[in-house]
Amino acid sequence: MLVEFAHVLLGLAIALFHVQLADFLRRQDRALAAAFRERGVSIPDALPKPIAHNLFFLFGIFIALFSLARIWLAPH
Repeated sequence: MLVEFAHVLLGLAIALFHVQLADFLRRQDRALAAAFRERGVSIPDALPKPIAHNLFFLFGIFIALFSLARIWLAPH
């Protein structure tokens, strides 16, 4: 049960800091793509900023809601 509450908090933290997480991962993705392009491998660009922000927010909310549903359904 403690692990499930930790999952809820993790999901809420992701939703709360979705902008910072998305921007960090976009920077990392651009750096990785540049390294691949230097070696002649073409990979797609990073997601656009608004889409990345929305995706991380929805991912955090999904984790929190899924964990809450598991907590609610566990005793039933």
